[in-house]
Amino acid sequence: MTINEALALDAADPLAFARQRFRLPDATVYLDGNSLGALPVASPQLLADVVEQQWGDDLIASWNRHGWIDWPTRVAARLAPIVGARPEELLIADSTSVSLFKLLGAAVAARHERNTLLVQRRDFPTDLYVAQGLADLRGLKVRAVEPDELLGAINEDTAAVLLSHVDYRSGSVRDMRSVNAAAKAADALVVWDLSHSAGAIEVDLTSAGAELAVGCGYKYLNGGPGAPAFLFVARHLQSQLQSPLQGWMGHAEPFAFVDEYRPADGIAKFLTGTPSILALAALDAGLATFEGIAMADLAAKSRALSQLFIGEIEARCGDQVRLASPRDPSLRGSHVVFAHPDGYGVIQALIARGIIGDFRAPDLMRFGFAPLYNQFAEVVRAGEALADVLRTREWDQPRFTTRSKVT
Repeated sequence: MTINEALALDAADPLAFARQRFRLPDATVYLDGNSLGALPVASPQLLADVVEQQWGDDLIASWNRHGWIDWPTRVAARLAPIVGARPEELLIADSTSVSLFKLLGAAVAARHERNTLLVQRRDFPTDLYVAQGLADLRGLKVRAVEPDELLGAINEDTAAVLLSHVDYRSGSVRDMRSVNAAAKAADALVVWDLSHSAGAIEVDLTSAGAELAVGCGYKYLNGGPGAPAFLFVARHLQSQLQSPLQGWMGHAEPFAFVDEYRPADGIAKFLTGTPSILALAALDAGLATFEGIAMADLAAKSRALSQLFIGEIEARCGDQVRLASPRDPSLRGSHVVFAHPDGYGVIQALIARGIIGDFRAPDLMRFGFAPLYNQFAEVVRAGEALADVLRTREWDQPRFTTRSKVT
């Protein structure tokens, strides 16, 4: 595709207006929103207001005057249409790992007569670490299986299944409805990690029969580096589960300051400590970038961008790279992965040209497409740049092949 043809697609894009909600550097093609979302234009002013006017002028009175105390649920309500949940089923709290520990711990306690946590091999490492740590604490066993073995591995000894909705490496999408149905038939619980899907593709937790989920706030949700995570507990399950991390904000009467813990009703019981107000403000601005956006339209653009990218790379680069993502867009999230033996150096050479992707060992080059701000013309420019890097072997230089700590 020519640049002019791609520009015509951008001009006809029904979501083109959303790009104006972000601050993006000139001459940079940012294809790493699957690791850290771009800065919303509204974030600096909102943070300045919270710091200077609310914190600065109103001090501790801001907890009531500006409703800080309710922000974990108020901000979470913005997320409801993005993930297909009811507002009262969502909470902004802690990091993804801590939220995962809470829900996984609550799930295994609710199935205390069972001994197995079921996970998928090579799932996101922190999820596996959390499962292993919890298993050690509770005297459980972690059973790791290949993706095609998972449904058949759910049985009467499975307390909980832990699974990423979108694989962080290949971008493949797990069939949420099928996994939930298999788990329900065995009376097991499933905890979904939506970190690489929420805000990029259609997610409908309710219609898919999901009961528990966590997700990251700083990737496609644009909440800023280290943004707090979210957790989801289906309404019918909230009375049955208890958080394994009890803290004063999850108490039924947090300001009674009594010695005995009594959990709050509903989703609030999964709060623990004092919420991070500045981080919540930044995430609120990130979630506001989805206002007026139909998730079906967002998902359609995600598929169009990634399909175009695959076509451009294969046409321009031939067999120099190998597609490591599902070819069928219905089986793929919003990032595309190509493999190259010197993938690290290739990505570094692209970054030097202003094309920002990332690398995962051993040879995977990841390119994320955030439908709110990525453009079709950027896809063509990225394809041209990758083809040129491979043609010139620009990546084969010491400054591009020496590994850095962060990519």
